[in-house]
Amino acid sequence: MSLFLAAISLGLLGSFHCIGMCGPIALALPVHQYSTLKKYIGILLYNVGRVLTYSILGLIFGLLGQSFFIGGFQQIVSISIGVILLVSVILTHTSILNTPKFSGITIFISRLQSKLSALFQKKGLHFLFLIGILNGLLPCGLVYLGIAGAIATGHYLKGAEFMLFFGIGTIPVMYAVAFLGQFITIKFRNIIKKSMPVVISVMALLLIVRGLNLGIPYLSPQAHQESNTISCCETTSNTQQEKSCCSKKN
Repeated sequence: MSLFLAAISLGLLGSFHCIGMCGPIALALPVHQYSTLKKYIGILLYNVGRVLTYSILGLIFGLLGQSFFIGGFQQIVSISIGVILLVSVILTHTSILNTPKFSGITIFISRLQSKLSALFQKKGLHFLFLIGILNGLLPCGLVYLGIAGAIATGHYLKGAEFMLFFGIGTIPVMYAVAFLGQFITIKFRNIIKKSMPVVISVMALLLIVRGLNLGIPYLSPQAHQESNTISCCETTSNTQQEKSCCSKKN
């Protein structure tokens, strides 16, 4: 249960980052022509779409984490996730993604943004649900942290649950942005936006340190090696009253 409390906390506290990143999308949602009730429903559908995408991502990456955990590569996974998060920070703040090597990523993001723009021109509450689904696929440092948590669960269902609770945690702030976004200044949004790379970098370094097996309580605990010793008891007398225990090592 503590894992999912962590997921909700990550979503709730980290969702202030959404004010800077996803805030413009929430502000631009085509709900202003609806009545108050329909506006609430429309924003809810948008958020349900986002959470659904996050849950599917959690399922996929939780399955990936499960395959690593079965193989006993927990420490390698922790270090690898940390490195990937650091690389993602570097890539998103340089022009490297615009090089031919990463053209596939930029093309995908461009097409995703085009689809979103087209949906914003549509009328109907169900289109808000589709906007939420696509929004969940946009590059986002907070989502990267959530995915790292899903991998760390080491199970596909727990990964999906982790991202589900993570998504639920982001809803209150995203609702507030959609209704009260006009009171949030651009300067404030930019400050929050710039703080996220620092948060991701700190989390990445903590994951790397945790995987180094340094024996530091809570921060980098010593991994326990499973013993291959099998205890057994053998009868040594006809009366079966005396027994001697032995150990067999594989």
